[in-house]
Order: sequence, then C-alpha cells, then structure tokens
Amino acid sequence: MTALGLVLLSIMGYSQHMQQANLGDGVATARLLSRSDWGARLPKSVDHFQGPAPYVIIHHSYMPAVCYSTPECMKSMRDMQDFHQLERGWNDIGYSFGIGGDGMIYTGRGFNVIGAHAPKYNDKSVGIVLIGDWRTELPPKQMLDAAKNLIAFGVFKGYIDPAYKLLGHRQVRDTECPGGRLFAEISSWPHFTHLNASDGESSTAAPVVPHVHAQAAAPQTPHQSPPAAPKV
Repeated sequence: MTALGLVLLSIMGYSQHMQQANLGDGVATARLLSRSDWGARLPKSVDHFQGPAPYVIIHHSYMPAVCYSTPECMKSMRDMQDFHQLERGWNDIGYSFGIGGDGMIYTGRGFNVIGAHAPKYNDKSVGIVLIGDWRTELPPKQMLDAAKNLIAFGVFKGYIDPAYKLLGHRQVRDTECPGGRLFAEISSWPHFTHLNASDGESSTAAPVVPHVHAQAAAPQTPHQSPPAAPKV
C-alpha cells in the first residue's frame, strides 16, 4: 500500500459514509462502506476494548455465498446481521468488517469493538469475513487486496498493533473456516502466525464443521440505493 493510499484512507475515516479511497498502486480503488450504507440495524449494545488489536482473524461466511454486486453484498451483510442478532441473540453482526466480491469493505462492528467471531479473541482482535465459500476456490483478487489494505489502514491508524498476528479462524476454534483454499492463501501473508502452546491454543485443530450463516427468513429490501460510481 502506498503512502498516498494510506493518506487517502486516513482522510476518509473508516466510520464515515462511503468514500472513494486509492489503494495499492494508485490504479485500483476500493470503498469503505459505513453501517448505514448497507442498512445495518442498530446494535443492542456496544462494548469497546483498548487498542491496538494484537490479532487479525480471517473468516469466510460459507453462507451467504459470494456476492459480486454491491446491492447483493449489502443484502449479504444484512442477512448475516439478521442471523447473528435475531437467531443467535447476539448484540450485532459478529464481525468487525466484511469484504464483498465487489471489492468493497463493509463496516461491521468496526475497530476496537468487542466482536462475536472468535472465542477468547473477541476482545483483542479484528475479525474480517470474506463473504463466500472459500474451501476449494480462491477469493478474487479484489477481495484479497481489500482485506490486505484494510489491515494496512488499521495499522497505520493505530487500531491494529504493527506486530499483529494474522490467524485463520480454524486456528482458534474447531471449524474449517476460513476454508482450505483461503487459509492456504493467508498462510503466505505477512504476519501469519502458527500458534503454539505459549499462545494458549493449538494450531492443529481439525476442521470439522462448516461456518454457516443461515439466510434470514424474510429478506429485507435495501435501505438505500446502490452507491454512485467512483469519482475520477
């Protein structure tokens, strides 16, 4: 990520309404959507933790399936929030952020908010879900790039510890999440960590159950129109 990209992201502010941000080599672009942009329901409560977060944990949604248009990805975020809040009784959608196949970054609980995505790590991590089933297929480049740039932005702004440890969900819970193909990919990223006994968890937990998010019984209609095209 270039210095210019970081500056633009800083100006944008992660909790602001959707803005255009320059990512990577100055050609690729991505947007960070606020909760209101995707039509999030209000959280039941919000509990913060002191940053910077020492862990970043990567997930896949399994269900909903991958979305490639922004309206579809907005609906996927609402479906996950419905399942977490209405079915499981959680305060909010479990993740800190979502990444869509459109290359957009969707604000979930946000930085420095206790999540519901990884037991024992919820109060010291940023949980990023890449929407889709990534057991056998690799997420498209725009999704991977968005995840990497979100992490870089978090470090730059002080929300994530510069010496953070990158983990897949399967390393901290008995699950196949984030899917074998995505897990193999993040294993090559900077800061990926093989946990050991000193971390209090095993890095060899067997993946056994899919990471499922049931669809809401009655899909909601979008709360607002799809975002406008990027400014040039």
